[in-house]
Amino acid sequence: MGDEAVREVLAAVRALAPTLRGRAAEAEAARKVPEASVKELEACGFFRLLQPKRYGGLAAHPAAFYTAVKEIAKACGSTGWVSSVVGVHPWHVALYDVRAQDEVWGEDPSTLICSSYAPTCKVTPVEGGFRVTGAWHFSSGCDHTDWALLGGMIKDADGRPVDMRTFLVPRTDYTVNDVWDTVGLRGSGSNDIVCEDVFVPEHRALSFGPVTALKSPGQQVNPEPLYRLPYASIFTTTISTPVVGIAEGAYEAYVAATRERFRVSYGQQVAEDPFAQVRIARAASDIDAAWLQLERNITELYELAERGAELPMPLRTRARRDQVLATERAVAAVDLLMENAGGSAMRNKASNVVQRAWRDAHTGRGHAANDPERALVLFGQGALGLDIQDTML
Repeated sequence: MGDEAVREVLAAVRALAPTLRGRAAEAEAARKVPEASVKELEACGFFRLLQPKRYGGLAAHPAAFYTAVKEIAKACGSTGWVSSVVGVHPWHVALYDVRAQDEVWGEDPSTLICSSYAPTCKVTPVEGGFRVTGAWHFSSGCDHTDWALLGGMIKDADGRPVDMRTFLVPRTDYTVNDVWDTVGLRGSGSNDIVCEDVFVPEHRALSFGPVTALKSPGQQVNPEPLYRLPYASIFTTTISTPVVGIAEGAYEAYVAATRERFRVSYGQQVAEDPFAQVRIARAASDIDAAWLQLERNITELYELAERGAELPMPLRTRARRDQVLATERAVAAVDLLMENAGGSAMRNKASNVVQRAWRDAHTGRGHAANDPERALVLFGQGALGLDIQDTML
C-alpha cells in the first residue's frame, strides 16, 4: 500500500483507535466528532492520504485510505463516517482548476472540506461564474471545515437541466444550521449548509461531465494515478467502508461479550450455544466478504490507472455492485449479532457498543450511495450487453 510515509499514517491511526473508541459516547452526546479527535487525526497524517503531493499530501493508494477509515470506524462509527467523508474531499478538490486548489490549500495545506452534493439550490449563471442560493442537507463534519463542496443543477431558459456542477465555497460565504439529531451516526454532525446569493467563480464550479469522463482540469497539475480514478468508485466506496468498519467493531465487541455472557433463561454460557457460534461464523464471513471485494475492486482500478490503461466499464459496474452489497452484508451481519445480544443490549447505555453499531450501520445504509437496486441494475445491464447511461459510474 505504498511508501513508508503511508505505513506510518496507518500505524498512527491504529494507535489512535483506542482513544477514539473512548470518545464514542462523547461524540454521540455532542452530536459531532470531538475537536480533539479531528486534530489528532490531522496530526497523524490521515487527511493527507488523498491530498495531492504538490500541497504536501501523500496521493496514496486509495486502499490505504480505506484501510485507515475502517480502523477508525471500528473504534467509533461517527468518527469513521466523518473521517471518510471529509478525508475523501482532497481527492475531489484535486480535480479542480489549480486556482481553486490554491485558494483552498495555498496558505494552509491542512484546510479541510465538507460537502453536500445533492443539487438542492438555485443556480443563476452570471458573468464570470454563477450565483447560488439554497440549503444543503447532511453535510457530515461541517463544523470542522473551512470550505464546502455543494451540488447544483444548471438549467436552460425552459427550465431543463443541462449540466450538474459542484460549487466550491469558502466558510465565509455560507452558514451552518445545527439540525442534526438522529438515531444513528449521532456524532457525525451532518448539519445543513445555507448560502444566500453567493457568487462562485467559474474555476470553482466543476462540471460532472469531465469528472465522469476522467478528464478534469486538475489532472494537469496532479499527475498521480489516484486522480485518474472514477468519482463514483471513489465516493461510493467512501460511504460503504465506514459501515463495514462499524460492523467489524460490532463483531469484535459481540465476541468479547459473548465469551463472558451467561443466559439465565437457558442456564448456560452463551459461548456454549451452537446457534450463537453459527451467528458468529456467518457475521464474520459477511464482513470479510464485504471488505475483500471493496479492496479488490479499488486496487484493480488503481493498478490500471497506474499503467495509464482504460478503466473498463465491466470493472466500474462491478465496483458499484460490490459497494452496495458490501453495505448490505455489513448491516446484515450487525443485525445477526444484535438479534442474539439479549435484552440488555437494548438498554440505552454509553458502553453498549453493539447497539450503537446497530444504529450507526442502519443510518449509514440510508445514504443514497447505498441504494442497492439503482447500483445493481447497472451491473445487470452491462452483463446483458445493454447501453449504460449513469453519472455514478
